[in-house]
Amino acid sequence: MAITRYEPWGLLSQLQRELERSVAEGSTATAEWSPAVDIREEADKFVIHADIPGVKPEEIDISMEDGVLTIKGEKKSESKTEKEGYKRVERTYGSFYRRFSLPDTANAEAISASSKHGVLEVVIPKREAVQPKKISVTAAE
Repeated sequence: MAITRYEPWGLLSQLQRELERSVAEGSTATAEWSPAVDIREEADKFVIHADIPGVKPEEIDISMEDGVLTIKGEKKSESKTEKEGYKRVERTYGSFYRRFSLPDTANAEAISASSKHGVLEVVIPKREAVQPKKISVTAAE
């Protein structure tokens, strides 16, 4: 058994590298915009927050296949109005997707998602076997 150095950001860094690799390799899907995301690792789970204002929860598609979590959907324009004084209106509309390679510690069967005020939260629990274990130290005589 090898002893390795504990790196608390190791899994998060691996997740980010996999994301960058998947974007660099390209995909058959195309996106017109990409939502900003925050990824946080906690003792028992990973949490992804994605900013997707204007997208209804029922219009978000989240899937998991071969260790890759995919979030996709479409933001639709309701109307465009030109009035005096408006020379340019900037809004982001169209389809979007983000893909994340999950580490082996992720429990793909227990992933949950919710949306509130334009922020999607995806919770990815860790498997029980990888939970930190507290080891007590006793005094030697």
